[in-house]
Amino acid sequence: MKTHTLAIVGCGKLAQIVTEALNSGLLPHYQLIGTYSRSFEKASHIANLVSNVQPDVSCTACTSIEALLALKPDYIIEAASPDSLRELALPALKNGSNIVTLSIGALADTEFHEAVKKTASENNTRLHLVSGAIGGFDVMRTISLMEPCTASFDTEKSPNSLKNTAVYDDSLQTEQRKVMEGNAKDAIALFPSKVNVAVAASLATVGPTNMKVSVTSTPEYVGDRHRIEVKSEQVHAVVDVYSKTSQIAGWSVVNTLRNIISPIVF
Repeated sequence: MKTHTLAIVGCGKLAQIVTEALNSGLLPHYQLIGTYSRSFEKASHIANLVSNVQPDVSCTACTSIEALLALKPDYIIEAASPDSLRELALPALKNGSNIVTLSIGALADTEFHEAVKKTASENNTRLHLVSGAIGGFDVMRTISLMEPCTASFDTEKSPNSLKNTAVYDDSLQTEQRKVMEGNAKDAIALFPSKVNVAVAASLATVGPTNMKVSVTSTPEYVGDRHRIEVKSEQVHAVVDVYSKTSQIAGWSVVNTLRNIISPIVF
């Protein structure tokens, strides 16, 4: 089977999970050839993780998106932010690179969403949306194709995870409170890096403006809980996922990469 070349944009904890999966043999048909991050030190760290275990593999830590694209990777893993995806997506797709992204919130922008679809179609490339901290895209999408439906997304978080956002104040440390109610487009505007999964679920069902979203802050809460409910005349589906850490998001990238080349696809 052909070896596919990989690059990573956003070299934090999730990128490290993917790199460790590569090194352990879970992604035998991929080779990491480039990394990029706002911090060159982080990009170098991820590149060195590969080189230290696979000395015959050349992985370049890049200082710009342009330098990364010049490597012509088959797939680019985007694990940085919605702003990063907006900067990367169209040039990468035009360049012949497919994208595997966690920053699905960027697609709540209808104009950007349509530009991505058009560019990918014209260049025979794809943008793969990974499940991140949730799942059930298959049943959600199936219901929405089958008949009209409604959908809601409720998430519970620690107040500490909401620091440096417009909703945070110290009273959240002692008082449980619903800090946001609206739709998925409202949610990603308020929390650009914290509710990408809400946008993902909305794209699989009723769209960002029709997906009802609520965010609840609970004192001393550890991790995240996401509950998605989709209802139609014939089907009532609930996807309820708790994760203690964000590791599941990194592993969802690993699963997507395996699925892309698998002869049997889940």
